[in-house]
Amino acid sequence: MLAHARRPRFIARYDTGVTPYWASQAEPRVGYRLCVPADYKPAGTSRHPLLVSLHGSMREDHAEPFRNLVEATGAIVLAPVFPGGLAIPDDLDAYKFLRFKDFACDHLLFAMIAEVAAKYRLEGNGVPFTMFGFSGGAQFTHRFLYLHPNRLRAVSLAAPGLVTLLDDRLPWWVGTGGMAEAFGTDAIDRGAIARVPVQIVVGALDDDPAEITIREGAHDWMPGINDAGRTRLERATALAASLRRAGVTVHHELVPGAGHDHLALIPAAMPFLAAMLSRTQQETSA
Repeated sequence: MLAHARRPRFIARYDTGVTPYWASQAEPRVGYRLCVPADYKPAGTSRHPLLVSLHGSMREDHAEPFRNLVEATGAIVLAPVFPGGLAIPDDLDAYKFLRFKDFACDHLLFAMIAEVAAKYRLEGNGVPFTMFGFSGGAQFTHRFLYLHPNRLRAVSLAAPGLVTLLDDRLPWWVGTGGMAEAFGTDAIDRGAIARVPVQIVVGALDDDPAEITIREGAHDWMPGINDAGRTRLERATALAASLRRAGVTVHHELVPGAGHDHLALIPAAMPFLAAMLSRTQQETSA
């Protein structure tokens, strides 16, 4: 990977509000976009909570939809972009499983956070952050929770299509059995996971099984991969139940009239995210 470049010059015109897309200095094949409070001052002293918002398979913009939340809470939104075809040609899914071939997408996210923290006043190095993910981004987010619970304050999962249940009786990635061995880490920390509140939101009309039924021969197929349910509605319910059995506080919500649309689900996530980000600010200033 490339060494970090020197700290970039602050250019107010492009570095507040919704920013351009930036290549990560750690790995230019991935990048990110930010949403920064319009009144951010380079010479200020206040610290800003971080919200990481992760896209689905379409790589939709996950910075602009949070502009009002940013202005209301003072948070900075980091919206990573993991392009299609990153690991193998025509692939759209590799990032959802955190690691694939030579790409450790969880580590690349940490590198992006470090780049942002070098330029903006985030709450502090290593302070837990809040994460939102839509569809494939929600897949990444709940698996990231299992692997790095101490880095998270709260997570919001919007319509994950393929879920990993918090169940060691099921093999990774149907469940968490063997996950620690797969990632070369100690056993997953269930106590730390239970301390992270989780919101799950799904559109009440998101009931088409076609896209999320994994066929044998696909790179993400394994026995039992479809057993959590036929639709995103059923799979969200199964994920919520497995988290609750592990002691996690889960807020599970259906959004009336919504299908599989991030712009319909993000407003439903806003009250939860605002509460988590405001709590972060209060704890930091206490």
